[in-house]
Amino acid sequence: MLRLIATSLCLRCQHVTALPLNLRSFSSTENQETVEALYDLSVDIQKVRQLKGWVLHQSPAYTKEVADLLKDMGASGPIIARILAVHPEAVLCDPERMQTQRDLWMSVCPNHTELVGIIEKFPASFFTSSCHHDNQRNNIAYFQSLNLNKRIITKLMASAPQSFSRPVEQNEVMVHTLQQAYQELGGEEANMKPWLQKLLSQNPFVLLKPPEVLRENLLFLRDKGFSTAELLRLLSNLRGFVTELNPDSMCRTLTYSKDTIGCSEAELRDIVLKCPALLYYPESILDERFKGLLGAGVSMSQITETPTVLELTTQIVSYRIQRLKARGYDVRTGSLQVLNGTKKDFEISFGKLQLRRERPLFNPVAPLRVDD
Repeated sequence: MLRLIATSLCLRCQHVTALPLNLRSFSSTENQETVEALYDLSVDIQKVRQLKGWVLHQSPAYTKEVADLLKDMGASGPIIARILAVHPEAVLCDPERMQTQRDLWMSVCPNHTELVGIIEKFPASFFTSSCHHDNQRNNIAYFQSLNLNKRIITKLMASAPQSFSRPVEQNEVMVHTLQQAYQELGGEEANMKPWLQKLLSQNPFVLLKPPEVLRENLLFLRDKGFSTAELLRLLSNLRGFVTELNPDSMCRTLTYSKDTIGCSEAELRDIVLKCPALLYYPESILDERFKGLLGAGVSMSQITETPTVLELTTQIVSYRIQRLKARGYDVRTGSLQVLNGTKKDFEISFGKLQLRRERPLFNPVAPLRVDD
């Protein structure tokens, strides 16, 4: 019974690999050595108990050894404590295998400082199954053979570790499919490497998608009248999200958008090219956003002129409109471009608008003020 419980708990975490299950024991009481070692490291034990208390019942555990490994890489005490509080499973990883893991990561990571930063953000990616080391090594070699920037490879390993844990052949098939699609759509050979790097950097999970999905989606969009050049533009601007879609969902979204806007097929294609994100928003979200904008007095022609405003949630749009209104800017008569972008982009646009409105007019006949 205890072994069944231990197996069930371990399956909840794919990264527990210090020992095979038949050599790892689970106790109904906490492993006091682990608890005391975590206390000594100032780890938030209550947080561990609340989120992943099962780790404290495992034996053996290598808390001190894992902490020493991180310390050797330059991690400070507070950083080690944060890592182990968020990902306590790390203490179940065999130290020797973690040394191998460190060497693998250092083959693409420029220095220990950056590696510690990655581990702090993505601890589960570093403290992963030791049985995947061969796959990781082969995948690193493969991506290096593509002459990809080491930082891109590191980012892939951190944000999409599953793509490095699986056999390299699966990644080779997907990368080949992406390269082939790029070439068939008229992409220039000289630009393929930066294009691939950008796509993988912006959407690392594209590697985990079935290659046939990409082709099905491109064929669907071609049937909708998009030219070869436009398809290449979409494939680049969608940052790989074209693999997240399917013909049925895109068909529903395009039909809804066309009916709501009241435009032709050609006009709809132009709108999609301005705002590729329109392809992957479901009808319910688009309906809410259209209604929110129209309810604020914005015209449909304004929306189609700046469709990227549909990428913003109704709450964000409402908040920004109110701030602009307080400064005397009426979105009903002005451009919606000022609403667009990230919070930082909006603040910059808002600031420029504010300066433009508050700057006093120059009076050429007013006496100059000079210091005595």
